[in-house]
Amino acid sequence: MPDTSTTTWGRWSVVILALALLGADPHHPGAPGRDGFQSMMLDANARMHAAMDVPFTGDADRDFARMMIPHHQGAIDMAIAELRYGKDKRLQRLAQQIIVDQQQEIALMRLALGDSLPAGSAAPTQIGQRPPEEH
Repeated sequence: MPDTSTTTWGRWSVVILALALLGADPHHPGAPGRDGFQSMMLDANARMHAAMDVPFTGDADRDFARMMIPHHQGAIDMAIAELRYGKDKRLQRLAQQIIVDQQQEIALMRLALGDSLPAGSAAPTQIGQRPPEEH
């Protein structure tokens, strides 16, 4: 019989974290006063923790990559929030570097899992910019 204690604990930890975040933030999701930064950060955190809750396969390498990919994506999503709302140029440079580094590491982990890489797309810092015109 598979050991479900770690999977169950993982699910409960997400629930506990969500409740703690709601208790710490008087402006729960959808409430007036919740600004764009709070919304982006809380949403990124919730998506990250939900996606990290995967059953263990017994293959440490595979399990590591499957859990770290959403963790890295969460870091990217949070860095995008910093770029959108932050003012400190040092932190914005750090956020840009986080995006680049985490994307590269996600690609490496996907390859280690045997996944094919998706076709290139705009970097999150380029979203909204117009593509170059063809002549």
